[in-house]
Amino acid sequence: MDGIADWVIGFLQDYGAFAPLIMLIFAAAETTAFLSILIPSTAVLAAVGALTATGAIAFGPLWVGASAGALIGSTFSWWLGHRYGGHVLGLYPLRDHPELVERTRAAFAKYGPATVFIGHFVGPLRPVVFLFAGMSGMRFARFQLYNVAGALAWAWAIPKLGQVGGDLLGWLWQFLPF
Repeated sequence: MDGIADWVIGFLQDYGAFAPLIMLIFAAAETTAFLSILIPSTAVLAAVGALTATGAIAFGPLWVGASAGALIGSTFSWWLGHRYGGHVLGLYPLRDHPELVERTRAAFAKYGPATVFIGHFVGPLRPVVFLFAGMSGMRFARFQLYNVAGALAWAWAIPKLGQVGGDLLGWLWQFLPF
């Protein structure tokens, strides 16, 4: 994953105009069932956010791209759960990770639809929470209420953490004796 992050950062240093598109792609991958398990994109999203600390890229377009990607991925996952129901749980890689499925069931039992919002922030839930929302029969409008709020907050927080980290490193760099 470090190689992908390094390549993306290098690419964006030369072609910063593509940053919103990169954020959209990686945020969609991070919030799409099955892809989220195979392509952990949070490191790339945070690393791209760190570029805002250098002034190379504006934060606003990154947030818009990540928000759109998160909405695309999570909505597609809801549709998969709604359309195919429990059959998707028998597919690889979910069939090999029953603990993820059980954690998600427990979260829905405890927190109800707020689990959709929370699922954006909890890595182990993210691959299956949106599937469960669709499988449980959650109405699309109710799902989107929690999903939009969660996607906007998550899409702001992840690159912002990268930006804060970049600002902190820049500040610490001033005190090095060379």
